[in-house]
Amino acid sequence: MRLDANLMGRLAADEALWRDFNDICDCGGRLAGTESEKKAFALLRERVHAASPANSGRSIPVPYNGWQAKSATLRLPGGAFAPCHPLVRTIATPGLTAEVIDLGRGTPDEFEAHKAEIAGRIVLVRHELMFAAGTIHRRRKYDMARAHGAVGFLIGGPLAGHVVAGSSGRDSGEGIPALGISPETAAKLARRSTGFPTVTIAIETAEGPAETETLVFDYPGQTDEWVVLSAHVDGHDLAESAMDNGSGLAAVLAVTRALAPEIAKWRRGLRVMFFSVEEWALTGSAQYVKALSDAERAKIALNVNLDSVAGSPNLAALTSGFAGVEPFLLGVAEANGQSLRSVRPLMTNSDHANFAAGGIPAIRLVAGFDDPNAHLRVVLTPADTRDKVAQSELRQATLLTAALVAAACNADPAEAATWRR
Repeated sequence: MRLDANLMGRLAADEALWRDFNDICDCGGRLAGTESEKKAFALLRERVHAASPANSGRSIPVPYNGWQAKSATLRLPGGAFAPCHPLVRTIATPGLTAEVIDLGRGTPDEFEAHKAEIAGRIVLVRHELMFAAGTIHRRRKYDMARAHGAVGFLIGGPLAGHVVAGSSGRDSGEGIPALGISPETAAKLARRSTGFPTVTIAIETAEGPAETETLVFDYPGQTDEWVVLSAHVDGHDLAESAMDNGSGLAAVLAVTRALAPEIAKWRRGLRVMFFSVEEWALTGSAQYVKALSDAERAKIALNVNLDSVAGSPNLAALTSGFAGVEPFLLGVAEANGQSLRSVRPLMTNSDHANFAAGGIPAIRLVAGFDDPNAHLRVVLTPADTRDKVAQSELRQATLLTAALVAAACNADPAEAATWRR
C-alpha cells in the first residue's frame, strides 16, 4: 500500500502544486454565479488539459436557484450601523425592526429553554469550528430559529473585527433575513435588565434561475469500476477561499498530473470531479449522485473528497459511517509514513455526504479537525487567505491523497467489498 517511489518523487518535485494554489487564489473567492467562479473553472480546465491533452473532460450542467446580494445593513440600538454580511440565499427585507434574543452557541437545548421567547424576535447565535466533533452547523441553527417562529437570524463570527460568511441553507421560497456579524457586534446585542435590544435589518437581493457546472475527467482502468476524487470550486466573497477550498483544488490537480499516466494499468479507473454550489447546501454533488442509476453507484468503489486539506499539519478522514473503510485508510497512511485520524460519524459538511447518502463509501480529507487553534478556525471570514497555508501542509495532503487513490484503484475486490460495511 506504499505509493510507488516514482510517483512519490514526481509529486514531491511538482512545483506546479504551489503555482496552482496561488493561481486559484488569484481567481478570488469564487462565490457561485460570479466571474470569479467562472475564472476558476477555466483555470481547472486548462491545467487538467495541459497534464493530459487527450482528455478533454465533460461538463454536466447544474441548474440552481441563483442569488445575489446587492446591499445589507444592520442598525443597532442608538442608531449606529454595524458591519454585516448577508448569508447566501437569505431573503430580502426593506426593513425588519425587531428585538434580538441571544441564544449563545445556539444548541437545541438553548432553543428549547427559550422557546417561549423566540417567536417574533431575531435569533442571535455563534459560528462554530466546523471541523469538530459535536459541531452544530449554521444551517441547523437557522432551521431551528425558523421552526420556533423567529423573524430574523444573526450569527456572530469567530474572528475579532470581522464578519462571517456562509449559507442560510435556504433553497428558494420562504425564509427569514440572515446576516453574519462580528463578535464585537454580537456582544453589543446582549439582553439588558431593561429588556431585549432592538435592531433593524435591511437586505436587498436578486434571485432567479441560474446554471453552473460539474466538471468531470475520466481516466479508465482495466475494469468498469471507479474511484472518484473530488473537490468543490465555489467559495465565498469575503476573501480568497484559500483553505476552503483552494487547497483541495490544487491537491486534486497535482494528484491527477501524477497518476494519470498510470491509471490504464490499474484495476479501477479514476474519475476526477470538480463540483460547485457546494457552499449552497451541496447542490452540485447532490444532483450528480441523484442522477446515477443503482448500477452506476455500485461501480463507484470509493469517493475521496478533498475539502480544506491545509491550514494545519494534522489530517483527518471523515469516514461517513463506513467503518469498513477505516482499516484501509489507516493502513495506507501508516505505510506511507503519515499520521491520519479517522472520524466515523457522518458529517454533512461537504460533497462526500451526498455520495454516502447514496450508499457509496465516501470520505472527506480535512486538516485541523478538532483543533481550535488551527488556521481552519477562520474559514468563512476575510482571513481565509493563502498566507494561512504552508507549502509543506499542502504537499503532505497531496502525497497522502495520491497514496489513498492509488491504493483504492488497485485494491483487491474482496477488500473493496468491506468498504461498504
